[in-house]
Amino acid sequence: MICSKASGAEAAWVEAIAVIAAPSLAAVLHHLTGKNLLELAQPGEVTTRQSPKDLSDVKGQERDKRALEIAAAERHHMLMVGPPGSGKSMLAARLPGLLPPLSPAEALETSMIHSLAGLLDEGGISRERPFHEPHSTASMATIIGGGRSAKPGEISLAHYRVLFMDEFPELPRQVLETLRQPVKTDEVMFARANAHVKYPSCFMVIAAANPCRCGYLSDAARACTRAPECGADYLGRISGPLLDRFDLRLDVPPVADSDLELPCDREPSADVAQRIIAARRRQAERYAEIPQYVVNADAEGSPLQKHATPDAEDQALLLEIAERFGLTARGYHRVMRVARTISDLADSQGVERAHIAAAANFRLPAGPSRSQPRNSRKAAAAAQPEKTAMASDSRP
Repeated sequence: MICSKASGAEAAWVEAIAVIAAPSLAAVLHHLTGKNLLELAQPGEVTTRQSPKDLSDVKGQERDKRALEIAAAERHHMLMVGPPGSGKSMLAARLPGLLPPLSPAEALETSMIHSLAGLLDEGGISRERPFHEPHSTASMATIIGGGRSAKPGEISLAHYRVLFMDEFPELPRQVLETLRQPVKTDEVMFARANAHVKYPSCFMVIAAANPCRCGYLSDAARACTRAPECGADYLGRISGPLLDRFDLRLDVPPVADSDLELPCDREPSADVAQRIIAARRRQAERYAEIPQYVVNADAEGSPLQKHATPDAEDQALLLEIAERFGLTARGYHRVMRVARTISDLADSQGVERAHIAAAANFRLPAGPSRSQPRNSRKAAAAAQPEKTAMASDSRP
């Protein structure tokens, strides 16, 4: 294939054909007539400056760092609810340092979208996974895509990457509800007068929210006069069907003053990233014969039942948790997927009781409006030992 010089470094990633990048039409003629042969284009990779933000900089918040590791190991969607200054954005900013690089096929597919949006440089494509962070006042066309030229939006630009959405309830209700379908199908479609445009959007959502509009619902000295009703109204902007698509839900408390004096000597991002790479390698081997499945988040039906179903005794715990907390069928299967990921991080052959307890613990309602249902003490107690262990140690 002969293409323009500006596209050569990108096109050369397609390994099935030889690519020649010509600087002009005259150069093409000289090449075809043998006067001056052009060399084959080489794949070009753009390397951006590595973020200095490391997980070891986060003091305290051991349970939240553990949840971040689980999310990165499989592409689980995560919702963090906590007051201002509790570290939600700080945690999210360290996620790129935990994710493995894009495979050549993933990088090529992502570059097609960025090329349409006019965001590629001549140097080639990038295999890194930085997160996209649209503002909470962004329009529907900015986040979902569309407009006069039907350009891809943030959810497509974040294909195989991370979409961090701060102040999540502040997004327009129409935008929030439109997110439900792309999260489910990994693609977005919008109609135009003469065509339907479809873009891939296989992204990971990391959402952050305050517990109420003022943000200090749990602080009696600073909360507004409408507490606690203000919290239920504020988080109520996130509909039940959309909330059900978040595998991990965290109540992020303020960092204790004593934790702020701790040295920055906790586990660095590089060590956590090695566990995540190993867990993703196990998933790739598990689904090697199923091309549409890459990680546990993709699995459904019989493959999910085969690889994520525990033994009879442990499955009874999962059924009890589902009944006590009123999990939907989607929620039930998402707990199974998270449990399988926790098992992969621990290099375990199967899903065990502790993995189910941890997955259910992260599935428990987040925020003041999602209060614990009655008669749920028994199921919650089963998850409590794993919760205590994670509070003291972030390792699997």
